[in-house]
Amino acid sequence: MTWNFLAAFAAVVAFISALRVMRTGLEGLANGRLPQLLRRFAGTPTRGIITGTALATVLQSSSAVTAITVGLVAGGNLLFRDAVGVVLGANVGTTLTPQLLTFPLWNLAVPCLAVSIAGLIAARSLHRPTLVPPSLALAGFAGILISLQVLVQSLHPVASMPWFANWLETAGDNPWLALLTGVVTSAMLQSSTATTVITMALSMDGLIPIEGAIAIVLGANVGTCVTSVIAAIGQPRSAGQVALAHVLLNVAGAVLGVLFLEGFGDVIVALGGNAARQVANAHTVFNIVCTLLAWPFIRQFSALVEWLLPDKRRAR
Repeated sequence: MTWNFLAAFAAVVAFISALRVMRTGLEGLANGRLPQLLRRFAGTPTRGIITGTALATVLQSSSAVTAITVGLVAGGNLLFRDAVGVVLGANVGTTLTPQLLTFPLWNLAVPCLAVSIAGLIAARSLHRPTLVPPSLALAGFAGILISLQVLVQSLHPVASMPWFANWLETAGDNPWLALLTGVVTSAMLQSSTATTVITMALSMDGLIPIEGAIAIVLGANVGTCVTSVIAAIGQPRSAGQVALAHVLLNVAGAVLGVLFLEGFGDVIVALGGNAARQVANAHTVFNIVCTLLAWPFIRQFSALVEWLLPDKRRAR
């Protein structure tokens, strides 16, 4: 059984690493222009939402987009109120990977890995550095598929352990405990996507009910705020405002989600699909709904954050 835990742990580490490799490749395709693109297109809160969604969809990391946004605001290259839209959009864009992983893509893992290795060899032997970014992106994608498969297989025997089953049952029956589990796990892994994928794997084995799985996903959205908080440390007050806005938006959304968890769960079940699909749908629907609810009030919310954490230098 120890080997299964080690395999599951290794699979999670491999998943996060593969996600970062894929992100590195996709960033390379943009040729280092992501900050410039963000600064150029996020000129209003609405455009910020669209830009944040697009960039997080490409990078599959709301944390990375938010960290870039914090840096731009700290440097005076992006207004705080426009940055709030980027944060909202990033939450939506990062839901793509869990959705993709609900499809039977396992057969693509080996071909993607083979093509990526061939691309890296060609880049080195033919001195074609432009082949490196797409090869890395493919290698990362293949790694994600392989690590997910290992994670699912390694969790099967763990399900038979009484203490593990009892803990999951307790978390499933107590949404606030499940929420806290999602917060801690996402903060430790620095990835709400990885936390969501783990939850999908557990739900596929019937180890946790849909309401408990949804609560974990809601908590994962809060845990991923740690990155923006860390990025804002030592930065100007405006950067801290972005981090605070990120925390307040995600915490408020998670609390509302738990308060209406039963009805939300019924909606997700009504959408159909297997357990993994339902968890992925909950992740996507929750972030889209939260973004749409906050969208009309971005300026008012920004004013609230500026009141809670005033930028005295700008005030002067």
